[in-house]
This record gives sequence, structure tokens and C-alpha cells, in this order.
Amino acid sequence: MIKKIIRAILLLAVCVGVMGYVGYRMFYGSAVDADYVVTISTDDSYSANIDKVKAGMRYHWAFDLYADRINLSGTIKPGRYDVRAGMNVITIARLLKIGNSRAVRLTINNARTPEALAGRVARQIDADSVAMLSALRDKALAAEFGFTSPEAMFSIFIPNTYEVYPDIEPEALVRKLKGESDKFWANEVRKQRLHDIELTPYEVMTLASIVHEETNAVDEMPRVAGVYMNRLKRGMLLQADPTVKYAVGDPTLKRILFRHLEVDSPYNTYKHLGLPPTPIAMPDMAAIEAVLNYEKHDYMYFCARPEMDGRHNFARTHREHERNAAAYHRALERQNIR
Repeated sequence: MIKKIIRAILLLAVCVGVMGYVGYRMFYGSAVDADYVVTISTDDSYSANIDKVKAGMRYHWAFDLYADRINLSGTIKPGRYDVRAGMNVITIARLLKIGNSRAVRLTINNARTPEALAGRVARQIDADSVAMLSALRDKALAAEFGFTSPEAMFSIFIPNTYEVYPDIEPEALVRKLKGESDKFWANEVRKQRLHDIELTPYEVMTLASIVHEETNAVDEMPRVAGVYMNRLKRGMLLQADPTVKYAVGDPTLKRILFRHLEVDSPYNTYKHLGLPPTPIAMPDMAAIEAVLNYEKHDYMYFCARPEMDGRHNFARTHREHERNAAAYHRALERQNIR
């Protein structure tokens, strides 16, 4: 009798040991034989996403048990994931919960031309700069967004850092950034500011591109924006030098001459009333905020200071402006800038 009890205990111990080993193997042993990539999409249900994960792994029961324990169904992160050979079910479940996907951080800001923007983007993701530039100049894509020209697409690029997949197609990236722009302008505070200043998002981005090109002094931007708003409200020509540089095709011009002012272009705000047809550059966030919160004053003119420090003198009257301009031109002559 005692021998039977001992045998039963030993058998039970062996069974428990085997079950423990099997359980340990299912949770901690390799569940993946070969690398694969899985995309977790917000468009799919949790079960559909998990089926894609399970397609390349073993021990589904153990995965489901651990996933339920960590509430994966309520916390799973969308993205593209590299699942590596040798990973166990716990590692995979945690990977999906933490969100360590293949996404990269794409920063866009301060691009003066589509070529510059395409090059900057291409250096950060797996994209060819030529293909990126082609998407930025795609007339059909511009029309899809309601624009009459590809140049208008500069208005959708809000300077920021975005998470994207490194292999995202250029056209898909432009669509994503359009969506991010729509979200930016859907903000209730910004919607109220747009209502208060009586401008559309497109007009804000266009004016902000001029402010961005006018000054590097962030604290001066709201005052510059205020001058342009005063001129717009009074039906005056903006007479913005950056738009002339854009019309001429030379943003490096240090001195605007009379022959430049005569260039025949809708971007020449010395000849055409109102804002130019499209943004002339990608404005930074400071310039956008400067337009949304422009300084209210009675200045109608401004001119670079003779100190050549990148700042400006502001004037209420044309006579005062002429004095400021004369001082600046004398400084140009002294430095032989023609």
C-alpha cells in the first residue's frame, strides 16, 4: 500500500514537472521560427489584428492567456512591427502593448522650396527625393485637396515632428500631412482666432510665409504681421519684398531694385493687391502664431534697420518710412551692397 502511494506521488510529481516544463516552454520558449512583419491597423478589429500576429507564431493559447492578463485588447498600439525569430509570446504581447513599432520620427520645418522639403524628407525616411518632389508637385493630388496649383500644397505643411513608417509612399505621406493639417486647424482655439481675425487657414499660412521670410526675430513677427493686416484692411498693396524675391526667383537678393518691382508676376505684391496666390515658403510655427495673434497697432510701414541686425524700424506715416528707408539705403551703400 505504501509503495503504491509513493508511486502515485512520484507519478504526480513527474506530471506536474512535465506540465510545468510545457507551460514554461509555451510562455518563455521560442514561438517564432522566422522573422515577419505585421501591421496593426485601427481600421481592423482587435481579433483581426491578433489573427495577423498569430499567423507567424506558435502557442496561440499561451499568447491569448498572457494578452488577456495585460489587457492587450484595450491597449494595443497601431503600427508596423518587426517580429523576430526566437521571440516568445510574452515578448510579442508586450511589444504590441508598448508600441515599439517600425515608426520613425519625421521632422519638417523651414523649407523654402518644394525641392528643399523633398530633400529634407527623403533624408529621414526610405524615400527617393525625386519621387517625393513629384508628389509635392502632383497636380491631381493638389486638385484632390481643392487647390488650383501644386504650389498651394505648401499650405498643408504644419512644422512639427510626426510618426510615420519609413517605407511610406510619398503620396501617402502628403495625404497624411494634409490630415494632420486638418486636425491642426480643427482646434477650437484656432478656429476662434480664425473667426476673430477673419482669415482662412490658407490665408494664414500664406501671410505667415511672408512674415517668416521677412524677419528671423521671433519677438518681432507679431508686429510685422500687424503691419500687413493693417494694409490688407485698408486695401493697400502689401509691398512685401519677399514676394518680389519669389517672383524674381532669387530668395538671396540683398537689395530690391526698381527693375525687380516691375516684374510681371501675380506674386509681386508691389503690383497686385492682397495676398499672393500661394505661400512663398513653408512658415515656421512662430510665424503662424504671429499671424493668428498679430499685434494691434497703427504702423503701416517697416524697413530694415541701418544696423543690419535683422530687425526693423516701424513707421506710421509714409514720410517717417522714407526717412527709415533712406538710412537703410545709406548703410547698404557704405557696405557696397548693390
